[in-house]
Amino acid sequence: MAYDDLRSFLQALDEEGQLVRITDEVMPEPDITAAANAAPRLGDAAPALYFDNVYGFNGARIAMNVHGSWANHALALGLPKQTGTKEQVEEFIRRWDAFPIPPEWRDDAPWAQNSVEGEDVNIFDVLPLIRLNDGDGGFYLDKAAVISKAPDDPENSGKQNIGVYRIEVKGKRKLALQPVPMHDIAQHLRKAEEKGEDLPIAITLGNDPVISIVAATPMEYDQNEYELAGALRGAPAPVTKAPHTGLPVPWGSEVVIEGVIEGRKREIEGPFGEFTGHYSGGRKMTVVRIDRISYRTDPIFEHLYLGMPWTEIDYLMAANTCVPLYEQLKREFPEVQAVNAMYTHGLVVIVSTGKRYGGFAKAVGMRVLTTPHGLGYAATVIVVDEDVDPFNLPQVMWALSTKMNPSGDLITLPNLSVLELAPQAMTPGITDKLIIDATTPAPPDGRGNYGNPVRDLPEADEWLTKLRHLVK
Repeated sequence: MAYDDLRSFLQALDEEGQLVRITDEVMPEPDITAAANAAPRLGDAAPALYFDNVYGFNGARIAMNVHGSWANHALALGLPKQTGTKEQVEEFIRRWDAFPIPPEWRDDAPWAQNSVEGEDVNIFDVLPLIRLNDGDGGFYLDKAAVISKAPDDPENSGKQNIGVYRIEVKGKRKLALQPVPMHDIAQHLRKAEEKGEDLPIAITLGNDPVISIVAATPMEYDQNEYELAGALRGAPAPVTKAPHTGLPVPWGSEVVIEGVIEGRKREIEGPFGEFTGHYSGGRKMTVVRIDRISYRTDPIFEHLYLGMPWTEIDYLMAANTCVPLYEQLKREFPEVQAVNAMYTHGLVVIVSTGKRYGGFAKAVGMRVLTTPHGLGYAATVIVVDEDVDPFNLPQVMWALSTKMNPSGDLITLPNLSVLELAPQAMTPGITDKLIIDATTPAPPDGRGNYGNPVRDLPEADEWLTKLRHLVK
């Protein structure tokens, strides 16, 4: 089933027992984010949380942990909530084969019910803003989809971008946005600033669940996120034109904020408790001027807690990081079998691959580091044989234990790019990266003593099925 807005998805979660409505009065801080911090610890079927009785706010409605479990992620893709992790990644790959599916343009967007412009804009009147972690430097929007276009080719829909970036609220119509240099919006901003211009953007909150997934997907520069959304939904993604900027925005959003990133203007932003499980410090970031806010009556503010994994962001960024990496590697190395990039935003990537010859696995690892995701995130790549399941960590640890020889299988590459938030970088934005070759040496590499490997007995799968029935 394709959901056109957040509200229909929350209803579906409710019907599936995946939404907890918290009706008791709660404090905005720390109750709401502490609950969202705790929710993923309930396991792979953790529910979304809905608050509508928040002390100090009139009529506030806040949704948390909407994508914060494999059950919820499966329902977002229209799959049974019991669908396993590996199966969801495999289904994501199958649907990628339908990409691209052009979006469907619609009128009468529900977010057009109310609007304020210019000096009348006050974001605090529209959103019940709360801090996520007690060391945050301010209020953040952390689950918004940010839409921009390439200033040098604005009519090319492939070069428009939808991305998720941390956004600090600095004033009633002023925001700070972090455009990671490897992300498409940073390229758009650079081109606008080279022309001496501001960059128009639209920021949408409370989106349908697939829009949030594609906005967090590391696609190639000329690939359109709405067209991927159509493939994942099995139906065209509904979009409409934002009234102030003319940018294509999701039809079903709760709130649409329009304005510009002001060219060549930077101000201190942060600190912020990040997906790395550490606080980032204060840095000079871009400044956004809000020119218009449009919103549904009584909008639902969708927020996302992030900190020490696993939290909602780790579920949101899991399958959609694995799959584009798999697709990009598979084009050049058909031997690649699977990619697991689920851990801490893909700072660690595990790849299983066949080998053409000795040294081949190391080449696959180096290619990971030059993908759109790898340029900014992948810091460690582990390569395993094709018969090792990268989603099965005991198998991966077995490969590391028995295949990897530090004398020749650890490749350190110095001074490569990484996002500035990576805490291991001695210089923000620059780090050494590591490839671990945990594959069986192939000729002419004759290292080690690998005789006939022990294989599962042919009858093991049949017995696994029998035992599952017996233990129910």
